[in-house]
Amino acid sequence: MMLQWVRSLAFGVFMYAAMFGYAILFLPFAVISRTWAYRACNAWCALVVRTAHKMVGLKVEIRGAPPDGDALIAAKHQSFFDIIVIFHAAHRPRFIMKRELMFAPVLGQYALRIGCIPVARGRRGDAIRNMKLRVSKKGSDMGQLIIYPQGTRVAPGARKPYKVGTGVLYEQLGKPCVPVATNVGFFWPKRKVLRKPGTAVVEFLDPIPPGLSVTEFMETLEERVEARSDALLDEAREAS
Repeated sequence: MMLQWVRSLAFGVFMYAAMFGYAILFLPFAVISRTWAYRACNAWCALVVRTAHKMVGLKVEIRGAPPDGDALIAAKHQSFFDIIVIFHAAHRPRFIMKRELMFAPVLGQYALRIGCIPVARGRRGDAIRNMKLRVSKKGSDMGQLIIYPQGTRVAPGARKPYKVGTGVLYEQLGKPCVPVATNVGFFWPKRKVLRKPGTAVVEFLDPIPPGLSVTEFMETLEERVEARSDALLDEAREAS
């Protein structure tokens, strides 16, 4: 266990050092071209996925099919690692993210460059109106818009309400919504150094077609994501 902890610490140091290294290396190109900003982020995500396998024995398995065209992706959020994996798997990802993260060194600058949408915490009505306005300004340049319906990282097996903002976006966009389930948090828990060896699964589920009421959509989304994430958690526990 101690050796795995040391490996996990070394992996964490490497991951963040590489983030800054890639950010500086690609910066001149990312400033000129959004495509290069995507390439920089994707290259770093690919490096983290490969290195996690080599350094701490954490493999990644992608199940299902990430959407090719414009779509809303509503994902279970358990750790920083699921962000990395989804970004690497999607084709033109951009995240709905907390406004505070836009001020984070490196991360914030690249997030803005690829078109992520900041949302300020506060009164729910104001936050939703602001989010809708920012999304509408993107127009046809949507790609895969990724939102975390629970609004924060939630430990595997824990329950936290799904926020209606996801349903509002689904109604506004009129696009299919692809739910994503995961068990990543079992291997990469939040606020802990230790990374467990095993196979972390990120699964893209069948799309929810447009046209449902917000209430029906939210119920369908929560049922699918929670049921499948619980099944993946059981799978991880049995394999450990």
